[in-house]
Formats: sequence, structure tokens, C-alpha cells
Amino acid sequence: MDVAVLPLPSFAELYRQYRTRALAIARRIVGDADDAEDVVQDVFIRLAQRPSGFDGRASSSTWLHRVMVNSSINWLRARRRRERLRHEPEEGASPEASAVGTEMQRHFEQALRHVSEQQRQVLWLREMRGYSYPEIATLLRIPEGTVKSALHRGRQRAQAELEERGQKP
Repeated sequence: MDVAVLPLPSFAELYRQYRTRALAIARRIVGDADDAEDVVQDVFIRLAQRPSGFDGRASSSTWLHRVMVNSSINWLRARRRRERLRHEPEEGASPEASAVGTEMQRHFEQALRHVSEQQRQVLWLREMRGYSYPEIATLLRIPEGTVKSALHRGRQRAQAELEERGQKP
């Protein structure tokens, strides 16, 4: 069976038609209007420079939705790395407590490398961003049951990795 290939609208049409929707997606994921605007601008600049990646098997709105979700999640990851680099110990926290917290975070991040991409995304959105199961299902365009099972399996796998390293989860 042949798959119909849909054409990608011109960049100007894509921007005009989907900018508001793209901004809403980014705002839901990154949680801040200014940061969401940055994500949308980055995505549309990349699309203007090189509109590759669209294979025509899905509608342009579906494709752009996926690009926005992935770009927003990547932006969150980058923000977290930036924040970690400039992180200063909390007031009143001893140097030892700060070192232990940083060490545990490093171990947890290493453990997350051993879970699937879907589990990592679900864990990130649930544990770090506080999204509900229905919100995660909507953002990742997967059933809510899949969110729950990915979260459960991801937690189990991360915990097993921590235990293998001699760390208490």
C-alpha cells in the first residue's frame, strides 16, 4: 500500500498558521511565557534555515506538534544543565550536604541513561516538572496507560541502577 506524501506548506504559511499553537505547546511544557517564546523562535529559525525532517507521512500540524514537544523538552534539559552549572549551595546547607545532594543528582542522572527515551521523558515531565498523567499523555501523544506503565518501569529501572551502584534510591 502506498503512503500518500503530504507537501509541507511554505515557511511563511507554516509560521502564520501554527505560531499560536506552537507557542501554547511550548508554554505548557517549559512553564514560562518568555521561555516558550524563545523555544518557538528557535524552532522557526531552524525551520527557515533548513526545513528538513518533514517526510510527508503526517500532516504538517502533527509534524510541527512533535517538533515543538521535542524542542521544548530539549530546552528544559538544557536549562537544567545551565542551572546546575551555576547552582550555588542553599543558605544554611553545609558543604557536605551540598556535596551529597550533588552526588546523588549525578547518580540519578546516570541511572536515567539506562531507561528508554519514552521512560526518560515521562519521568522528567512527572518528577521534575510535576505534570499530571493526562497532561503527559497529551504532551507526548501517548495513552495515559502508557504514561503510567512507562513511569513505573522507568522508576524501577532507575532504582535498580542506583542499587547496582550502591546508592539508596
